[in-house]
Amino acid sequence: MSSPAVPYPAEGADPSQYVRTREKGTRDVSYPAPPEPLAVPAYDNHAHLEIEDGVGLSLDEQLSRADEVGVIGVVQAGGDIESSRWSAWAAASHPRVLAAVAIHPNEAPAYEAAGRLDEAIAVIDELAAQPRVRAIGETGLDFFRTAEDGVPAQFRSFEAHIALAKKHGLAMQIHDRDAHDAVLETLERVEAPERTVFHCFSGDEAMARIAGERGYYLSFAGNVTFKNAQNLRDALAVIPRDRILVETDAPFLTPVPHRGRPNAPYLIPVTLRFMSEELGVDVDELCAQVAANTLEVYGSFED
Repeated sequence: MSSPAVPYPAEGADPSQYVRTREKGTRDVSYPAPPEPLAVPAYDNHAHLEIEDGVGLSLDEQLSRADEVGVIGVVQAGGDIESSRWSAWAAASHPRVLAAVAIHPNEAPAYEAAGRLDEAIAVIDELAAQPRVRAIGETGLDFFRTAEDGVPAQFRSFEAHIALAKKHGLAMQIHDRDAHDAVLETLERVEAPERTVFHCFSGDEAMARIAGERGYYLSFAGNVTFKNAQNLRDALAVIPRDRILVETDAPFLTPVPHRGRPNAPYLIPVTLRFMSEELGVDVDELCAQVAANTLEVYGSFED
């Protein structure tokens, strides 16, 4: 998801100090109690840990809490120049973090209007060469928040990011909101990267079947637990098990029963246990499968 830009630190400054703050409003901004630890370790395939929510947790605190419940790695995703640089820094600085870097589709029209989209994509190209940057993302199409005049910039940015993923041999994390057909058509037309992930999958059973046939991965977030998300549970039921990933999209999309409070990687066990019940499989078996899928997509966190 997108958030106001964070100023990137001046040369020599510590990027860990540069975080974004999510609007608190009247929500309960306290973090939920930690769930029962997983017996089989898991990974959070997509989070935005540069965004402070609630009382705020440092990156070290986020990773420590996650480790205590068996979540042993996080893919930190960028959405503009600043957050992508922060993501690359976090991955280079922490052995339990890998990075995804990109210009978010809702940011692309603003960069284009400022005459900076090519410059921004060039920065992503440079960051993608770093060894612990393992994905281009999140990129894609969003027809919900972007006006019609911004759609061409989204397409141009999306196709440029697809080219970068293939150039660097990286996975790609897709943001797709109200743009299912256009995303699928684009991936077919320009040829999707070998490892293509639908971050926070929002489609239905029919789309999941297409994704499975094409070998795409579907990443399920905490909203799979929401009462009104039967489409996601239908998709989960039909996607091949070796194409399932799990994420928080932290600090967003906190799973039930904590919906509305800040999300964090340590809550991955809540979503995984819900998914195991939906699928009728042992949670340890599901954790092992999803962990193997994560490493297949992004490579080892230890390299």
